[in-house]
Amino acid sequence: MRRFPTLALLLAVAFAAHAATPPRPQLQVLSYAIAAELDPTAHKLTAQAQLNCVSLADQTIAVFELHNDLRPTSITDSQGNKLTAERNTQDSTLRIPLPYTWTTGQANTFNFSYEGILNTAEDSPVDGLNLAHIGDPISYLLYAGRWFPMVGYSTSRFAAAITVRVPKDYVVIGSGSTGKPTPVGADKVEYNFVWSRLGFPGTIIAGRFLPQQSSSNVQVWTTARHKEDAASYAENAAKEFDFYTDLFGTSPTPLLNVVELPDDTVPATWAPEIAAIGGNRMAEKNSYRLLANTIAHQWWGADVSAQTLNDAWIPNGMSRYAEAMYIEHVAGKAGLQETVENMSAGALAYDTIPLGSVGRLDPFSPQFQSLTLDKGAMVFHMLRWEMGDDLFRQTLRTFLADYAGKPVKTSQFEKTAEQTSKLNLEPFLAQWIDGTGAPEFALKYTVYRLGNNKGFRTVGEVDQDLDLFTMPVELRIETDGRTENKRIEIAGTTSPYQEDTFGRPRRILVDPDNWLLKNSPQMRLRVAILRGQQLVGQGDLLGALAEFQKALDVNSNSSLASYRIAEVFFTQKNYQSAANSYRDALRGDDDPKWTEVWSHIRLGMIFDATGQRERAVNEYRQALQTNDNTQGALGEARKYLQTPYKPAPRN
Repeated sequence: MRRFPTLALLLAVAFAAHAATPPRPQLQVLSYAIAAELDPTAHKLTAQAQLNCVSLADQTIAVFELHNDLRPTSITDSQGNKLTAERNTQDSTLRIPLPYTWTTGQANTFNFSYEGILNTAEDSPVDGLNLAHIGDPISYLLYAGRWFPMVGYSTSRFAAAITVRVPKDYVVIGSGSTGKPTPVGADKVEYNFVWSRLGFPGTIIAGRFLPQQSSSNVQVWTTARHKEDAASYAENAAKEFDFYTDLFGTSPTPLLNVVELPDDTVPATWAPEIAAIGGNRMAEKNSYRLLANTIAHQWWGADVSAQTLNDAWIPNGMSRYAEAMYIEHVAGKAGLQETVENMSAGALAYDTIPLGSVGRLDPFSPQFQSLTLDKGAMVFHMLRWEMGDDLFRQTLRTFLADYAGKPVKTSQFEKTAEQTSKLNLEPFLAQWIDGTGAPEFALKYTVYRLGNNKGFRTVGEVDQDLDLFTMPVELRIETDGRTENKRIEIAGTTSPYQEDTFGRPRRILVDPDNWLLKNSPQMRLRVAILRGQQLVGQGDLLGALAEFQKALDVNSNSSLASYRIAEVFFTQKNYQSAANSYRDALRGDDDPKWTEVWSHIRLGMIFDATGQRERAVNEYRQALQTNDNTQGALGEARKYLQTPYKPAPRN
């Protein structure tokens, strides 16, 4: 089913499946020494891993996470004890009973030998999502795939020395390459990676990659399928890397590998020195946005990371907002506004848990992703408004410099931001980190003419529905002459104001540039559609239809809501209901514009599927007449004009 999602939706859908959350780790892995061999033909991984650990609590059972398809063949500790593991497939953990009490602060070394076949998502740590796969032409072992024994996903930093043996026609990308591969026999090579700083160097991608297209300090690796996209992608990546270097300061590493991922996994992921993007995303018109978000993680994620999952809004949210700032840089104010509207919808989609308490959520759930990515980004956006551009950028650079290579927590960011801006940010953080909800503004005012040709006085009040809300808000007063912007303080549910203008006010707007996260009927429409799209991604079509109907309850004329309903019916091959909803989309508000061309194409496909070729051709021709090529619509219409659409056979 064709979709037109925002970046936030892409990421939320990518991590939509449920994954059980393991208990809080009682140990920390300080460093790894891993030797792995990949056999793409047999889809097999064989590996040995030495883990240098320290205990965080007295314990008699050590618990590690490991992909369910990987079977330990040998486990020993630093005393030479042969250990056995109990597998818990629900949370992808190994429970290893120890023949002693491992006391707090005591070091230990565990040696694992393990192997397994990695070719499906069936036993993935995240149900239905392939995160570790050995195959041709690309094998990928993502950190999130738990392809080595690990603890403290995304919070526990570690160093690593990783050796990877592959067929000689494969290239391996990892963090901290030590140089050219070493030949092993006649048909294999070994790549070595050493990452001595504590971080997250646990992603390995191997494939039949073509020689890289280089631009400055960026290297791009693609298969033959996407070689035409490599040069332009390298150029975009170099521009984004340079923009972030100017914005945030020097990257922890001067090298960035942009590498192609296959289409059966996440749309994007990152590791130190790595920005991995799905091959089918590289050719998309706005793919630079996904790339910008992924590259930003070199600072927000690789350089500083969350101390706990409750602090994940800092790296996740700032990476998302860094993407927005780059869009602003290349697409101007209009590009930023579009991105802020998308972030606001994501922020409010699941705003029932405070941002500072998201650690209770599964980190792969759409709730966690929407909150930490989109609401986190909106927190930074609002903080920029409250501080001003210069102090905001100074805060980011200072924070990165002070905590480089470390896990961070919200209180540390608060301290840096207050020291830099000289503002008391406690009310701000209480609202947006510790609280839930967003204000919905209403405006009342009366205009009086001043004597002696002195202009006009507007006396009014801004009302909103959160009793404890307090923030500066912009008023835009459009008059007969010039437009004037006023900054006023909002405190409580009613905030009076008085402004004098020379020209008669014709219209007054509250927060016209969307600096604040706020509710409105239009935003409730966007939220309902976003939630519906995420439910579609999870396979809950009934739940999705209910959300899309909520959107129609807000705006019965919404072309987008009708189009999304039609998509669900089309997927179910309920062609009559789908056709009715596509026609509703054509009769609606035409927002967004692309719903017109794609509704005609879908109607044509429905007529082809039901044996009405003449009517199908008419719809394809109407699609061409729109001259709207969103997502390759015109090419799709021409294709079906030549060859009738045939639905996939029933299972």
